[in-house]
Amino acid sequence: MRSSELPTHRETVKRSTARSIGLGAIVALLAAVIALPLQAQQMPPASVKVAPVRRAEPDVGQTFVGTVMPVRSSTVGSTVEGRVVELAVDEGDAVAAGDVLARLRTDQLDIQLAAAKAELRLHEQTRDELALSIPESISQAEARVEAAGALVKFTQLQLKRAQTLFQRNAASTDDVQEKESAAVAAEQKYLENRSALKLAKQSAPAKRAQAEARVQSQQEEVRRLEDQIAEHTIVAPFGGFIAKEHTEVGQWVAKGGSIVDVVEIHEVEKGIHYVEVEVSVPEKIIPRIRLDREARVTIESLPDFSEMPAKVMAIVRQADVRSRSFPVKVRLGYQPVEGGPLLMPGMFARVHLDLDFGTGESGAQSGVWVPKDAVVLEQDSSTVFMAVQGKAMPIPVRLLRNVGDLVEIRLDHRPGQQVIVEGNERLKPGQPVKIVGSVVEEAAGPASSPPAETPSE
Repeated sequence: MRSSELPTHRETVKRSTARSIGLGAIVALLAAVIALPLQAQQMPPASVKVAPVRRAEPDVGQTFVGTVMPVRSSTVGSTVEGRVVELAVDEGDAVAAGDVLARLRTDQLDIQLAAAKAELRLHEQTRDELALSIPESISQAEARVEAAGALVKFTQLQLKRAQTLFQRNAASTDDVQEKESAAVAAEQKYLENRSALKLAKQSAPAKRAQAEARVQSQQEEVRRLEDQIAEHTIVAPFGGFIAKEHTEVGQWVAKGGSIVDVVEIHEVEKGIHYVEVEVSVPEKIIPRIRLDREARVTIESLPDFSEMPAKVMAIVRQADVRSRSFPVKVRLGYQPVEGGPLLMPGMFARVHLDLDFGTGESGAQSGVWVPKDAVVLEQDSSTVFMAVQGKAMPIPVRLLRNVGDLVEIRLDHRPGQQVIVEGNERLKPGQPVKIVGSVVEEAAGPASSPPAETPSE
C-alpha cells in the first residue's frame, strides 16, 4: 500500500467500525476460518511474504543536507571617501572588535583640527579672563556709586550751610547758586554710577553665557573634525576572521566602498564553541520541526564530527519560492582544537532532525506498527492478513497514524506475530498460503531509512 493511498485518520474513523481484537477474538476468527466453505479452503496456496509486528515506536526523524554557517558576517565599508594609506589585515587574520582594519589619508583634516584646537584655546582664555574681569568691574562700579553717594551728601550739606548764611546776609546769592549747582551735579553723577552698576550686574550673566557658548561651539567643531578623522580609520565591528580583502594601499575608496569581509565563525560560552548549521526543509516536513528539539550533525570531511548532538535554534518563516523549502538553523557545540577553529563556514554537513508526528489516540504506544503494505484498504474497512496454520486470516483494524513505511494500528500484540505484506491483495479469508520470505529490513521502517511521509490526521 502506498502512502498516497492511505486514508486520513479522520476518514478512517468515519468509515471503519472495526475494533482491536484480543486473543479470544483471534480464536473466534480461527474457528470461522476452519468453518469456511470448502471452496475457499481448496483454492491453491498463495505465495506470500510476511513481516513482524512491532511494538516499539519508530525512529521519527529525517536527515537533511546542510552547510556550516558563520554566526555573523559583514562586508565592512568606509563611511567617507579617501585614499588608502594602510591596510592593517590580511585574509585569514583573526581580529577582535575595534581592531584597526584600514586607514585613509587625513592630512587636510589634521591641519583643520590643529587650527580648531588653537581657536578653542583662545576662546577658553577669553572666557577665563571674563570670569575674572566681571566681578572686578562690578566692584569698581559699586565703589563709584558709593563715592557719588558721599559726594551727594557733602554737596547737600554745603548747600544747606550756604542757604543759612544767605538768610543771615553772610553769603551772596552767587554762593547759594554755586552750592545748588554742585549738589545737582553730584546727584546726577550718583544716578549715573548707580545705573552703570545695575547694567554691569545685569549684563554679567549674558557675557559669561556668550563666552561659554563660543567655547562650546568651538569644542563641537573640534569633535566634528576628530569624528571625521576617526571615520577615516575603519575598525572591526565584531571579533572574527578576515574572509576577503576588497582594496589595497594606494587605492581610492568611494563613500560606502567595501574594505574587507569579516565573519564570526563561532560563539564562545563557558569554553564551548558554538556554530550554526543551516538546512533546507521541504514545506511538507516543516510543520513537524520544533524549536529546541534535539538534532544530530555529521561533518563528513571531519571523521571526529559524526553524530554530534545539536539543537534546533531557529526556523525561518520565509520559504525559498524556487525550492519551496524553509531554512532551519541548528546550533552545534564543540571543543576547539589547538591552532584555531576546526569547523569553518561553508563545510558540508548532514543533519538528522527529530520530527514531531504526534501520538496515537491513547498515547505514544496506543497500538502496534506494521508495514504499510500489510494494510488492505476496502471501501468500508481496513484489513491486515495473518498466516494462521497455513491459512490467510483477515483481521479488521483501525488505522491510527503512519510514519515513513510503518502504520500504527489497534492490535493486541503477542511475540512472534507476523502480517502478510506481499501477495495479500487478492487473498480470500481461509485461503491456503505459502510463506516464501520475510521482509525484516523493510519492517524496520524509519530506523533504517528516514521517513518522508506525514501521519494520518
